[in-house]
Amino acid sequence: MTAPHTLLDRLWAAHEIVLRADGSSLLWVDRHLVHEGSHHAFAKLAERGAPVAEPALTFAVVDHYAPTRTRDRDLAPRIAYMIETLRTNAARHGLKLFDLNDPGQGIVHVVGPEQGLTLPGLLVNCGDSHTSTHGAFGALAFGIGATEVAHVLATQTIWQKKPAAMRIRIDGELGPGVSAKDIALNWIAMLGADGAQGHAIEYAGSAVRCLSMEGRMTLCNLSIEGGARFGMVAPDETTFAYVRGRLHAPQGSAWDAALEHWAKLSSDEEAPFDRDIRLDAGDIAPTVTWGTSPEHAIPVTSPIPDPEALANGRAQAVRDALDYMGLPAGRPIEGVPVDQVFIGSCTNGRIEDLRQAAAVLSGRKARVSGLVSPGSALVKAQAEQEGLDRIFVDAGLEWAASGCSMCVGMNGDLVDPGKRCASSTNRNFRGRQGPGALTHLMSPAMVAAAAVTGTITDVRPLLKGRAP
Repeated sequence: MTAPHTLLDRLWAAHEIVLRADGSSLLWVDRHLVHEGSHHAFAKLAERGAPVAEPALTFAVVDHYAPTRTRDRDLAPRIAYMIETLRTNAARHGLKLFDLNDPGQGIVHVVGPEQGLTLPGLLVNCGDSHTSTHGAFGALAFGIGATEVAHVLATQTIWQKKPAAMRIRIDGELGPGVSAKDIALNWIAMLGADGAQGHAIEYAGSAVRCLSMEGRMTLCNLSIEGGARFGMVAPDETTFAYVRGRLHAPQGSAWDAALEHWAKLSSDEEAPFDRDIRLDAGDIAPTVTWGTSPEHAIPVTSPIPDPEALANGRAQAVRDALDYMGLPAGRPIEGVPVDQVFIGSCTNGRIEDLRQAAAVLSGRKARVSGLVSPGSALVKAQAEQEGLDRIFVDAGLEWAASGCSMCVGMNGDLVDPGKRCASSTNRNFRGRQGPGALTHLMSPAMVAAAAVTGTITDVRPLLKGRAP
């Protein structure tokens, strides 16, 4: 009898070409996604006069530098240069490019799934850490550095050491106003920003099975913020329903064959995990960050931690974070005033995220300024068809085009120094949204609640009587 296998075991074995003596595996890459920041890798190819090995498996997307509010006007020189460089590289190597005004343009980790480029069982690489998003489909998906991007472009393979297997099992039912974003911030706060270091996470349990694909993508997206190499969810009927009919998904008899294969992509009942974490969904509340790391997260009803109550080694880091954020220890996080809000990003810029925010904002006015940037042009079009854009605009928020936007601040969308932003993004590092910006991470619904009240607010009372 063969030993029981995890989903990680199955996917790794399916892509392993050779195992080196030092434990590194040469893996075949099924999908390679590139963006404006990939120019260093293309330059390495040009130095060698080398072509892209498999142009049909590499897809280019304008996202990080994509302007969301000035798209039809003259672009800033640096932004124009970055976008034009990607265009040139894509044309030179015959790559499919989702250009600035392409109807399929968007954030690379939104575009891949909605185009059907991301499928169960594939290995997906991109020069962006949040490539872990694609693991929601039961895929091996992880970010890589510039040198590795060049290697994939030249060979369609990558050298990697297999991470340890970790399972985070969330059972039970999520309460009203609690989302996948809250699940992720909850476990990261519990285990720490390096709590899953050296591991690949498989998310399991009844609460995960009840999540939509959008929710699963949010969960896998944030895996790296807890130190994991990547995150995964075994594919099921929810996955298949999402993928069916997508542009690049299998069709006809190929679809039937794919389903038969995908149904086998799961961990065996007795498969051993190096770490096994269990959470009760009912214990998770709407969660918000107070500091400068995703691990600095607490339920919205909790007080800001007191560094004097923490063990040696952590107290100073907490003091530094509170000093930067301008917050006193011990005060409730709820009620902290915000200056602006942002809804979008590869973490929370999908249609479900916009619907959840709109449920809070409908018929209400924002007390602070804010920007809503859908994750892709297709999400934007669907939101406008559903009238979500009017809800945001009527509330007083700005409705923009798709791109990484205020998450990365490379495109003119910035939080001003010293300003506090309630954000649906993935990182609250110092300066992430702009020099001196003060970022509080939370779900799109919680961001909408902050917009309505002008403070960090528990969204649950604002959702009473409303469909989330």
